Amino acid sequence: MDPVLKLLRELVAIDSVNPSLVPGAAGEAAIAEAIAAHLRRIGLDVEMQEAAPGRPNVVGVLEGRGRGRSLMLCGHIDTVGVEGMAAPFDPVERDGRLYGRGSQDMKGGVAAMIDAARVVAAEGLESGRLIVAAVVDEEYGSAGADALVARWRADAAVVTEPTDLRIAIGHKGFCWMEVETRGRAAHGSRPKDGRDAILRMGRVLHELEQLDRRLQSGPAHPLVGAASLHASLIAGGRELSSYPDRCTLKLERRTIPGEDDEVVAAEMEAILARLRAADPEFDATCARMFSRPPYALDADHALPRALSRALAAADDDRFVGMSFWTDAAVLGSAGIPSVLFGPGGAGLHSVEEYVDVQDVLRCRDVLAALARAW
Repeated sequence: MDPVLKLLRELVAIDSVNPSLVPGAAGEAAIAEAIAAHLRRIGLDVEMQEAAPGRPNVVGVLEGRGRGRSLMLCGHIDTVGVEGMAAPFDPVERDGRLYGRGSQDMKGGVAAMIDAARVVAAEGLESGRLIVAAVVDEEYGSAGADALVARWRADAAVVTEPTDLRIAIGHKGFCWMEVETRGRAAHGSRPKDGRDAILRMGRVLHELEQLDRRLQSGPAHPLVGAASLHASLIAGGRELSSYPDRCTLKLERRTIPGEDDEVVAAEMEAILARLRAADPEFDATCARMFSRPPYALDADHALPRALSRALAAADDDRFVGMSFWTDAAVLGSAGIPSVLFGPGGAGLHSVEEYVDVQDVLRCRDVLAALARAW
């Protein structure tokens, strides 16, 4: 069995569900220890960096024989939950696909980057420095990437998220907002005494639907397409026979390059201002919960060009953008130019997830070629 596939099976078999998403989940400690041991075996110097209690990043370094540029290969080792999956940690290969939680998102890419380092280490790196970073918590708050860039720098980075072997030079960001409408509690038989906070949230939802339609039909970014939003969670009320005095909505606004939190906050405030103007008794507030910025790298940068040559791509058609957010934005904001490049597959965050085996092999070979050339 090819070493990269053996490693991939080992990684999928380790439960690394993010405990910030699923309380009490295993977290990344076990998979981090396994990766650290593997990196040491293939000849890299290894540092464990605790990004959160019991949740370490693993950073392996291969020094070249001479001075040169540094390249970072980065991937996250946490996964989402496994509810509904029959055997999430049993890596099964069928029809050229390897199934299991995290196989595509993103243990396939992590295995490929680690095995690329093995190939380069066995040959000897002519010059520069190769950094292999396996980070925690990307599926929630990216505490791992934040910790990584506080300690490590590189001239360029490849984040091995699943891209179907396309070179992605940008992706969307997101902003989580919370809206609260306030009413007045009263007995359900006394409508003159009560104010229904849930019905008032309905007005907000109607406005948000209109805004989403405008966003999706508006100007699209050439790499990542149009912005969007969706209502994620809603809660309100106390019991059936009472007017609800509170209703809370949590929503996600996906942002595109050129947008930031201020744009999202202004949209929300404009909606609430219109509703207050239409009804002096309308009472609502909104607040930002958490956000991450969109990301874009110039297509003329040396990194995507070098990766394109390693991939033997005929033209720039493989330069694309991704709809999902990644740690590349954290690296990019820290001054590390980054692209996304990883194997294909299907089933991200679903009950049946797989990665294409041949893509994992190809990804490993391309990353090794890039490391040699860079």
